[in-house]
Amino acid sequence: MSQNQIHIFDTTLRDGEQVPGCKLNTAEKIELALALEALGVDIIEAGFPISSPGDFNSVQEISRAIKEATVCALSRAVEKDIESAAAALKFARKPRIHTGIGTSDYHIKSKFKATRDEILQRAVQAVKWAKKFTEDVEFYAEDAGRTDNDYLARVVEAVIAAGATVVNIPDTTGYCLPQQYGEKIAWLVNHVPNIDKAIISCHCHNDLGLATANSIAGVIQGARQIECTINGLGERAGNTSLEEVVMVIRQHPELGLYTGIQTEQLNPISRKVSDTMRMPVQPNKAIVGSNAFAHSSGIHQDGFLKDSLTYEIINPDDVGADGSRIVLTARSGRSALAHRFQKLGFQFTRNDIDVLYQRFLVVADSKKEVNDSDLESLARQHQPEVAPIA
Repeated sequence: MSQNQIHIFDTTLRDGEQVPGCKLNTAEKIELALALEALGVDIIEAGFPISSPGDFNSVQEISRAIKEATVCALSRAVEKDIESAAAALKFARKPRIHTGIGTSDYHIKSKFKATRDEILQRAVQAVKWAKKFTEDVEFYAEDAGRTDNDYLARVVEAVIAAGATVVNIPDTTGYCLPQQYGEKIAWLVNHVPNIDKAIISCHCHNDLGLATANSIAGVIQGARQIECTINGLGERAGNTSLEEVVMVIRQHPELGLYTGIQTEQLNPISRKVSDTMRMPVQPNKAIVGSNAFAHSSGIHQDGFLKDSLTYEIINPDDVGADGSRIVLTARSGRSALAHRFQKLGFQFTRNDIDVLYQRFLVVADSKKEVNDSDLESLARQHQPEVAPIA
């Protein structure tokens, strides 16, 4: 791959499905997997096969359906997990096993009751087991965000030597600041002798609202894969949002990076995932929220109508949105009102708009949003004989 391409690893079907209430059946998973492939996702994490017969079957059926993208299955650093992942991926054209273990002292001491050396050995063994089944093996160092950098570098060097082709550096708890996460990636780039033999991957959680910022900090410092989900779905506060990192990279060409995502499909797939997983998208969500391209402040509306670039850095068409919206509220101004009348086919002079605006404010103060039927009523009250221009 190009040194400037960021591979997009989508885990909507695995980490995203862990959200309470978002359980999917196999048919739904296949439908979403095909949509993700059409979107241009490079790797689809299809599930955790050892977790249940249903998940095993879903990973297997997705492996049959997907033609271009890599299909990935998650496992713990346990031989039976890895064998189950390999079996589920039997029909995949491009299979990947994603195995790993916690590396922070929180995990080593509290979760595993082990030592750093023991965890290092288990990490290497897991990669060797996975390597028996597929060339493409990704290793995750769970809670890498809170792992000592020197020890993390030892683990990463060892798993690459054992055959890992991708090393995942998760900020599992969403703890890191962007500068800290970027410095961690830079530390690995500069202190792991064989780091050039593998791709560094960012897997960031959003507990402090920093998942997107941390992922971007990671790729700036040399990571070349981002693990993310549609709409930022995921454990607790969610994962890195696919649509956000993709558009940050696209809108900042000075980074010198790119993805293979078909961005005009971002809003359609956002709605598809939201409907299928029964999880509404918050209106103010970046890129795909219903208000992402809506303008209601009079100052903003006036600037936008003169030049959209004053208040929109993304063309709605580029992300498959339904276009920009001028929303009429009590905060709106005369230019927005005139614009909406014109859109409805009414032609009024500046003096007409001055009169209509005062009546408009009375209506706007009484409701959250003034709609087209309200405007038509105002127009006919002002000039009873007026009719929209066809």
